[in-house]
Amino acid sequence: MTSTVPAAMTSSADGSTLEAVLLDMDGTLVDTEGLWWEAEVEVFAALGHALDDAWREVVVGGPMTRSAGFLIESTGADIPLAELTTLLNDGFEQRIGGALPLRPGAARLLAELTACKVPTALVSASHRRIIDRVLVSLGPQNFALTVAGDEVERTKPHPDPYLLAAAGLGAHPARCVVVEDTLTGVASAEAAGCRVLAVPSVAPIPPAGGRTVRSSLEEIDVPFLRALMAETHRTCTPERAPAPLRISGKPAS
Repeated sequence: MTSTVPAAMTSSADGSTLEAVLLDMDGTLVDTEGLWWEAEVEVFAALGHALDDAWREVVVGGPMTRSAGFLIESTGADIPLAELTTLLNDGFEQRIGGALPLRPGAARLLAELTACKVPTALVSASHRRIIDRVLVSLGPQNFALTVAGDEVERTKPHPDPYLLAAAGLGAHPARCVVVEDTLTGVASAEAAGCRVLAVPSVAPIPPAGGRTVRSSLEEIDVPFLRALMAETHRTCTPERAPAPLRISGKPAS
């Protein structure tokens, strides 16, 4: 059943107020991009194909269907897309049996956001089964809500995941800071109208208007995030919210 999520959020007298922080998961908070690549290499080796290391930058940060589809096309592997995505998720889960390595500064930043009562959401292209496993390491108490890639009709690089997260937190997208590590995620956040803080993992991300690039989460704290929002307000004050987001519950594409 299709429902409409209102995009008009709470507003403040001061448009520079930071209303929420929306964080990507793989490569941003947890050091798992290498684990995903290991799973992909292993699955395709079992299918009789070797993966080119240059493809890592292509598949990183994208929805499972896009990454898996690219690898099928590139290798010529004879396997249905649905079966491959299941194998890749299984391979990744086998690698996260214990505590996951967090990105430097991630634990401190999450604790500070919680202590300062900044509404925070986890927004990932990974499937719900993966997010729930990773939350054990990140601490579910650090997030008011989580958005999985298989729970939106269109996942990253479309704006839907970040629009949905902002709506769920009662925040205006233009007053949210998104923290991402890939160009795919950055494209999603920028399309949603959010302020973007890029902390690259596998592939470089160039600076751009409305986008700030830092090398590590260790450089980030709540005052820094609030300053980003104030800087954005000085250059471009949002006048209205994006059009309402329609969510149908279909698998992500």
